[in-house]
Amino acid sequence: MPRSKNAVPSHRRRKKILAMAKGYYGGKSKLIRTAKEAVDKSLSYSYRDRKKRKGDFRRLWIARINAATRQNGLSYSRFMDNLKKSNIDLDRKVLAHIAFTDPVTFQKIVQKTQV
Repeated sequence: MPRSKNAVPSHRRRKKILAMAKGYYGGKSKLIRTAKEAVDKSLSYSYRDRKKRKGDFRRLWIARINAATRQNGLSYSRFMDNLKKSNIDLDRKVLAHIAFTDPVTFQKIVQKTQV
C-alpha cells in the first residue's frame, strides 16, 4: 500500500491563510508562520470588536442626543427621564437619527416631554 502524504490539504490550508493575510505589510502577507499569527490576531480583534461596536454606536447616539437636548435647554439625563415619564417609547438610535437629520421634529419631541 502506498504511503499517504498530506500535501494537498496542507497546501490548501496554507493558501487559505495567505489569502486571508492578503494586503498585510511585509512578511505578514508572505510567510506562513507570521501570516498565521497575524490572521489569528486579526480574527480575534474582529470577534472582540463586533461586540464593542454596539457600545461605540450607543456612545455616539448618546453624544448626539445630548448635543441636541442642550441646544433646547435641557440635559440628556433630564430628557431621557422626561421621555420615560411621558411614555414616549423611542430608542436612542431613533432619537439620535431624528436629532441629526431633523432638528425641528426633535425640538417638538423635547417640548412634548416637558409638559
